Amino acid sequence: MTRADPPPLVNVANVLTGLRLLLVPVFLAVLFHENGQSTLWRGLATAVFALAAITDRFDGELARSRGLVTAFGTIADPIADKALTGGALVGLSVLGLLPWWVTLVIMGRELGITLLRFLVLRHGIIPASRGGKAKTLVQAIAIGLYLLPFDGVPLLDVLRWAVMAVAIALTVVTGVDYVFRALRLRSTTV
Repeated sequence: MTRADPPPLVNVANVLTGLRLLLVPVFLAVLFHENGQSTLWRGLATAVFALAAITDRFDGELARSRGLVTAFGTIADPIADKALTGGALVGLSVLGLLPWWVTLVIMGRELGITLLRFLVLRHGIIPASRGGKAKTLVQAIAIGLYLLPFDGVPLLDVLRWAVMAVAIALTVVTGVDYVFRALRLRSTTV
């Protein structure tokens, strides 16, 4: 492959993204097994979620560092992220383990910013910020804590809420930041 050749569609970064997409229904099936009440199945759901979340850490990094960025990866990666996070949040809320308002705030921001990115695409791309990356990491940790099958443990309950509160704060703050960045991008290209 020469420098001018586009990267192959089937590459390690895209395989990781595809794996994350495939793990979403597996994760949900495991989470809902025995109505989310089984310690074993909740533990397995936590493990599947963690594996899927870890692929998010590496797919983009590998794509950029090895010159494997493809149109498929650019589109599929955020879809896989939203599917995993959204599936987990909705699943936890359906099971009564997480208040619905938390799911609505986080998913409302995620969908709103995704739409905003598409609306300003003709003016340029809004890259992920450090805050956005921190938000994604803290959301994954918070979701992982809620998935753990140890309900009613006081210290864990406090930790869950504390980490989720940070995730919600980062979600809102970075959402506002993206709106301002989109407005700046649009005003500089008009």
